[in-house]
Order: sequence, then structure tokens, then C-alpha cells
Amino acid sequence: MAQDKARKLRHHRVRAKIIGTAQKPRMNVFRSLNHVYVQLIDDAAGKTLVAASSKEVSQKIKKTGKAAAVGKLAAEKALAAGINQVTFDRGGYKYHGRVKSLAEAARAAGLKF
Repeated sequence: MAQDKARKLRHHRVRAKIIGTAQKPRMNVFRSLNHVYVQLIDDAAGKTLVAASSKEVSQKIKKTGKAAAVGKLAAEKALAAGINQVTFDRGGYKYHGRVKSLAEAARAAGLKF
């Protein structure tokens, strides 16, 4: 529980500086023990514009591979919705492992951070 509390404190500190708009939404990442979730959020309107998760990926691959697939899927959905630039919100997690592979896959699929 102490780790989750520390992550939430880091996330609040990051969220004080990052704001998503309709033109440049906030790309929020949440990783649970088994899955990775991504949302593109317009904070001004308080709406989620695009969402993707590893539950949508049916391939039997490792967690970092699934995270990369989620990043690619989120980028494809965002580009289809007319969003090509986002602000990356790592959610208080280190930019390492699943979070890093998700971000790099989203960049490779055409999203600009």
C-alpha cells in the first residue's frame, strides 16, 4: 500500500502541471498488475475522448508487448478521431518498462508528444 500511496502523491504533483485540451488532450496511463489502460482526456470539458486497454488485445504476449500494442491501438483511435498531438501523463509511474513501451509505440504509430 505504501507504494500506491507514493505513486498517487507523484501523480498529483505531475497533474498540477499537465492539463489536457480538446486540441492537445492528456494521454493518461494506468497500469494494474495484469493490464494497461490509456485514456485521452480533455480536462477543460472533463471528457474522455479516446480509450484503449490491454483487454482489447487478444494476443498471447508479455506485458510490455501488450503495452506496446495498446499504445499503437490508442494512437490509431486518436488519429481516427482527428487528434495527432497529446500531452503524456505517466500517472506517477516511472518512465520505464510498460509505460515506456506504450509511449514509444504511440509515437511510432504517429502521435506527437
